[in-house]
Amino acid sequence: MKATESAPSHNPTRLITACLVLFLSACASLPDDVQRTASYAIADIDGTRLHSDLQDVIDANPDKSGFYTLMAGEDAFITRWALIQQADRTLDMQYYIWHQDLTGSLMMHQLAEAARRGVRVRLLLDDLDTAGKDPTLRVLDAMDNLEIRVFNPFANRDNRLDDMLTDTARINHRMHNKTLTADGIATIFGGRNIGDEYFAADSELFFSDMDALAVGPIAAEVGSQFDLYWNSRHAYPIGEFYDDLPTEQDIEYYHIRADAQLELARRTPYAAAVKQMKLAQTRHFAELNYNWSDWVLAYDLPEKADGGKPDRDVLLAPKLKEGLDAAEEDLLIISPYFIPGEEFTDYLIQRVADGVRVRILTNSLLSNDVPAVHAGYIRYRQDLVEGGVELYELRADLGERVDAGSDAVESEKSSLHAKFMVFDERWLWVGSYNIDGRSTIYNTELGAYFVSAEDAAGQSKNFDEQIIKYAFRVELDDDGNLQWVTRRDGVEEVLDEEPDTTWLQRVTTGTLKLIVPEKLF
Repeated sequence: MKATESAPSHNPTRLITACLVLFLSACASLPDDVQRTASYAIADIDGTRLHSDLQDVIDANPDKSGFYTLMAGEDAFITRWALIQQADRTLDMQYYIWHQDLTGSLMMHQLAEAARRGVRVRLLLDDLDTAGKDPTLRVLDAMDNLEIRVFNPFANRDNRLDDMLTDTARINHRMHNKTLTADGIATIFGGRNIGDEYFAADSELFFSDMDALAVGPIAAEVGSQFDLYWNSRHAYPIGEFYDDLPTEQDIEYYHIRADAQLELARRTPYAAAVKQMKLAQTRHFAELNYNWSDWVLAYDLPEKADGGKPDRDVLLAPKLKEGLDAAEEDLLIISPYFIPGEEFTDYLIQRVADGVRVRILTNSLLSNDVPAVHAGYIRYRQDLVEGGVELYELRADLGERVDAGSDAVESEKSSLHAKFMVFDERWLWVGSYNIDGRSTIYNTELGAYFVSAEDAAGQSKNFDEQIIKYAFRVELDDDGNLQWVTRRDGVEEVLDEEPDTTWLQRVTTGTLKLIVPEKLF
């Protein structure tokens, strides 16, 4: 062969083409002919412990549901733990993230124990966070009475980058709903995923968050919502991706390992902190001081994950707008990922012009765990403040937590993760929805409105009295430039640049502000 007759691999165009062909040929596809047996919420709950415990207080408040907000991470963990332990017939859960850390592993162990005592357990996980967890999920799914499905899954279980590159439009749609429903009579919904940072058990990161425990008819409504997702074409049984089945030895080994983890967990500082919480001393759910109220449960339908431009009746956002429109005097918005866009920014400014007091709490640059979100948010910060919106950004240096016991786990960094609103100091919205493009366009979300005058007024009053200790108030100086005001150790601080950040962090965020498409976050 002459030197001029080079091998094909030396031709850049041919080399790129060959690599692309090999890459695409390696891409996996979703399973065909999925064996997806439909199942639905169990309506017959007579005789269960939760029914016996709660039915009298539910009967005393006809056509109402009872709501109990969960602010402390330890309380949120205790409540879920107790519901799982007390369930006798059915447990339905859907979550965006479920970590395999201390609290996540303990809760997964309790699901396995519930299934062993005959409870039907259905667990629906968004597939974005399941990378590397398939071995555990498959073992759990192989247990009697326990079934696991993943929502909008990655076809390639071992190399998800392939799906991200070749199936981006589909993979970008995620299920962000977070619910746990026990025996069709009690449910938890809100902002928390399952993991240490959500339950005040992480020494590095603490998420300030909110859930609501609800009992009564709303639980059945949440169950119907769960059924829509569980039986959706986007929900795949985890076993459909594998030909082999876990063995009985695999299942037995899981139980042995999980039991050992439970014994170790009982001796941790977190266990001691949980025991100090008031809710840990409550023996029956009927003893809690519920706010009995009408409610409106709102959620995106799973068809939102189809892509394209869905009909309005598929979407949660229009129902959220109706609540915002109904506020007459006062609107308090808590949103960790806050990218209002031009239209919603103008809307909030107009609400102020109409005489409605608007207060917003979101993350500061340092407390935000997704800096690109902050880059999108700062595009609208000046306009909001100039328009009369009272804007606050959470500090990242908060070690202490309200109502936590002396053994509470202290974290190096604080971050806001709660997503709720207070309207006219009378009613609340609690849910998973962030005020950003991702929640509006790509993620499915869920939340509920309910009346709780005492809780709503308390949240509003506490915000005014305490927020300056925990957040920066963003305001204008005499020259019309932004400044940040807070109170640390009783001393007021006034800063003229992004608080507690380095020059590099500020430059990086400023660059992202210019280039990042905000609707992706």
